[in-house]
Amino acid sequence: MKIRKAGKEDFNRIMEIYAYAKRFMAEHGNPNQWGPTNWPPEELIKKDIEKGLSYVCENEAGTVVGVFYFDQGKDIEPNYIDIEDGEWVGGNEYGVVHRIASDGSEKGIGAFCINWAFKKCGHLRIDTHGDNVVMQNLLKKLGFTRCGTIYVEEDDYPRIAFEKIRD
Repeated sequence: MKIRKAGKEDFNRIMEIYAYAKRFMAEHGNPNQWGPTNWPPEELIKKDIEKGLSYVCENEAGTVVGVFYFDQGKDIEPNYIDIEDGEWVGGNEYGVVHRIASDGSEKGIGAFCINWAFKKCGHLRIDTHGDNVVMQNLLKKLGFTRCGTIYVEEDDYPRIAFEKIRD
């Protein structure tokens, strides 16, 4: 597999992957993370692509099988400033992954994408819905530490905040 920046030509495929991910989450006990708000909206994905912050994962055949948002820098995620029931371990320079999804065609897509992002920055933060047990288990498997609870603007559901820092 390989990761590359998404281009405008990837938009329709990206939205297909998000539609699959919404169905998967709903079928696996997590109907509220993206379902009720129809998240992520098309306009946001278009902006992610334009800003060069949307990435796709291609399999060996060159088919786009995964998508995610990645950025890095100082205090780049405003929703991470306030954290409850815990604290961030590292400083304010970090990478963040959002809106990660796969088409379900192959195992290991999520891990491949998250590991790629971690290699880029060595300090990664990510959050997920309390009902998203699949993502929570993946993050624990990849060595992330649960740090506390954060909130996002899109809905009133708390998110579990995770962090991993290179030793």
